[in-house]
Amino acid sequence: MSRIGKQKIEIPAKTEVIIADGVVTVKGPNGTLSKEMKPNILIEIKDNKILLTPKDETIETRSLWGTYASHIINMIKGVNSSFSKQLIIEGIGYKVAVVGSNVVLNIGFSHPVNIKIPEGIKVLIEKNVINVSGIDKEAVGQFAAVIRSRKEPEPYKGKGIRYIDEVIKRKEGKKTV
Repeated sequence: MSRIGKQKIEIPAKTEVIIADGVVTVKGPNGTLSKEMKPNILIEIKDNKILLTPKDETIETRSLWGTYASHIINMIKGVNSSFSKQLIIEGIGYKVAVVGSNVVLNIGFSHPVNIKIPEGIKVLIEKNVINVSGIDKEAVGQFAAVIRSRKEPEPYKGKGIRYIDEVIKRKEGKKTV
């Protein structure tokens, strides 16, 4: 039994949920999100609440039950208040800027690194903090991970790009005799 899947999902005011042909569409004050779902899970709206029930008892259906519930919860949260990830860039001479629809990173390579910003994602930069925000939780997390992957933090000096709440386990350098 999925603990998340068997709970009823409240639909807040100013939010509209439409289920048609296996596609769940959520409209709210910040925008619209839609996601295609497999027919293994029956999704229905009763009394301003969303109820998910599996059609059969297979391993795939049980695993999708809670996953689809989480997706719908995140879609409802996203159209009402956007998701945000913050990254911090550390290193002498490391710079970041938004140029047009690209994020330009100067992170110690011989060339600047350009990353295209996907649709629906906003990137704000304040000194050495990169703030990635948007209504789709998956897209925000994926884009933040792409930025971080360009220069992951190293354990000796802590240089690189890391999440603001991430703790880097520091290592001791070589000892002199």
